[in-house]
Amino acid sequence: MRDSFVALLCFSSLLTVARAEMGSSEAFRAAPTLRAPADDTVHEQLFGWLKTAKASDAVQAEVDVLWKLEQAASLSLAERLANCFAIADPRAKTLVDVCSAARRGVKLPNVDWLREAGTDKFEAANLRLLYGRWLAHQRLYDELREQVSDLTPQDVVDPATLLFCQAVAHHQLLDKTEGMKVIDRLLNDVEQVPARYRSLATRMRADLDALDEKNLDHIARRMEDIRRRLDLGRAGEKVVEVEDGVIKSLDKLIEDMEKQLQNQQQGAGSGKSKMMPMAPMQQSRIAELKGPGEVDRKPIGAASGWGDLPPKEREEAMQQIGKDFPAHYRDVVEQYFRSLATQGQRAE
Repeated sequence: MRDSFVALLCFSSLLTVARAEMGSSEAFRAAPTLRAPADDTVHEQLFGWLKTAKASDAVQAEVDVLWKLEQAASLSLAERLANCFAIADPRAKTLVDVCSAARRGVKLPNVDWLREAGTDKFEAANLRLLYGRWLAHQRLYDELREQVSDLTPQDVVDPATLLFCQAVAHHQLLDKTEGMKVIDRLLNDVEQVPARYRSLATRMRADLDALDEKNLDHIARRMEDIRRRLDLGRAGEKVVEVEDGVIKSLDKLIEDMEKQLQNQQQGAGSGKSKMMPMAPMQQSRIAELKGPGEVDRKPIGAASGWGDLPPKEREEAMQQIGKDFPAHYRDVVEQYFRSLATQGQRAE
């Protein structure tokens, strides 16, 4: 009995410690709650949609065959579902064809029907995800955000792709707050996230975490966004709005830098004013000589050639002067040496 009591006490202590560690460590997280639906579940939803759309028996048979063929080909649930929609709905086929190729021209397909009241929500949500993924590949991030921002993982058969597309839109449009939320959900709340999504999402999160609206990097990214929009043929009000924002940010940055420089100069000036009653020259130039420039001569010897350097060493010294000081300093030094030579000849 005593041994059982001791064992129970030890177990209770270990449990208390484990709970404390779980509360203080981010390594222990709740199990993911989002997962792709099972294949059979999607198949059932698909055929429920076919019946609602009053598809013929022939169309339903064709959809069933395609579903099984693409299942064997290991296509994703989202791709298989979109291809099946295309068999029964001509509008879906047009959209699937568009999303199967690169963008041609500036004009985008009309997808307003996906938001119409008469469109089945199951079809609309999954086709909007397909279209959004295509928009991400075409670097049309405003249109991407418009298509996927109000979708939830429960609306689609591929929650990981939906959250990844939302993350891309927020990241590229520099929406730090929403971007961090979506990426955290993708990384922590989705079961079986593809490795490429996880890797890119981790990088996007680190990038957004370091993003600061007040620094030059943020302004440079917005300028790059303007260039992207113009390259894609987007020159409307949105571009003008981004340009105005960049100009305001640059003006503010320049103003802050000027204030900082002014404060530094004032601080340096006040510190030197106690030691130097006279202000220094405002420009770097040779000072104007007011006096004769003569000094008391010292007994430095009368040997011929005093102060002369061999030609090679003299040239090296002059080159060093040219490296360390402005060019006009060399002229002044040469003039000084010539003056010394002249004075030496007179003294002899």
